[in-house]
Amino acid sequence: MNPVRIGVLGCGRIGRMHAELIARQVPGAVVAAVYDVVDDASAALANGLGVSQAAAPEEILEADDVDAVAICTSTHTHIDLLVAAAEAGKAAFVEKPLALNLADVDRGIAAVESAGIPVQVGFNRRFDPSHRYVSDRVAAGEIGDVHLVRISSRDPEPPPLMYLDESGGIFCDMTIHDFDMIRFVTQSEVTEVYATGAVLIDEAIGEVGDLDTAVIVCHHENGAISTIDNSRQAVYGYDQRVEAFGSAGMAASENPLTATAITRTADGAQAPTLPYFFLERYIPSYVAEWEAFISMMQGEPSPVTMADGRAPLVIGLAAWRSVREQRPVRIDEIG
Repeated sequence: MNPVRIGVLGCGRIGRMHAELIARQVPGAVVAAVYDVVDDASAALANGLGVSQAAAPEEILEADDVDAVAICTSTHTHIDLLVAAAEAGKAAFVEKPLALNLADVDRGIAAVESAGIPVQVGFNRRFDPSHRYVSDRVAAGEIGDVHLVRISSRDPEPPPLMYLDESGGIFCDMTIHDFDMIRFVTQSEVTEVYATGAVLIDEAIGEVGDLDTAVIVCHHENGAISTIDNSRQAVYGYDQRVEAFGSAGMAASENPLTATAITRTADGAQAPTLPYFFLERYIPSYVAEWEAFISMMQGEPSPVTMADGRAPLVIGLAAWRSVREQRPVRIDEIG
C-alpha cells in the first residue's frame, strides 16, 4: 500500500514536531510539503526534511499528490483551512482547539459532513499509554460504576503573554485537554460545570484577562463527578495525572520520570525529576495519534471526531461563564 502523503500547514513548534514525527517515526506516512506564513520557518523545515516548501496553503490543498493535510496553524485559522480542505476533498488532521467560538466550529462540522472527508482532532493525550490504560479499565468495567474522576494538569511554566492574549485563555487552551480526558475516561457527557480560579503566579497573566490557577468541577450524565486542578507553573516539571474511582476500585496514571533510577543514602531516597517539556512527556502519544490517523485513512473510524472537538470547547466556554458569574453553569446554556 502506498504511503499517505501529508501536507503540513503551520511550521511553528507544534507543526514542526508533527512534521518531524510523520517523516521519521510514523510508518505508512510521508510529508509531501510544508507551509507557514513565516517563510523562514517553512524553508528551514522543508530543507531539514528534504520536502517541498509551499508558497500558499492552496498549493498543498490543490496538489494531486497530497492525500491529507495537518492543520497546525494558529487557532483562529483552523476552521477556514478545514473548510478549504473539505472543499478540496482532502482528509484532515486538525489541532485543538478547533476554534474559540461555536459558530466557527459548527461551520467546520457542516463543511466536513457535506464533503464526507475523514477528520481527526488533535487530542493527543487520549493516545498516551498510561492515560489510555485508565480509560480502558473503566470501559472494561474493572472499577465498576465510575463515581469520581480526578485530573491534575500542571505546566512547568506559563507560555508567552502574546500567546495567552490570543489563546482563548486557560480553559479553552490548557484545560481543554482535561475536558476531553474526562469525557474519554467516563464515556459520559458533561451536564454542568463549576469553575473558580486565580492569578497567583504572574500578575501580567491577569492583565490579559486570563488565570494561571484553576479548579473545575464537572457533573456527568451518568452521575459521575470530575474534578480538575490546573496550574501554569509546577516548578518540579510537567505534572499530568488521571485517576478514576468507582464502585469496585480505582485506576490511575502516574507521571513518568526522566529515568527509572533511584538513589538511597543515610539521608533518604532521591528519584530523577519529571519531564519538563510536553514533548518529552508525550512523544509516544503523538506517534500513536498519527498511527491512528493512518488507520483512519485506511478505512477505520476517526478516533477523535469533530463532535469530540466541539464538546471540550463547550465545557471551556461554560467554565469561563462560571468564573465570571460565580455560579454553576449547565452545558445546555452554552449550546
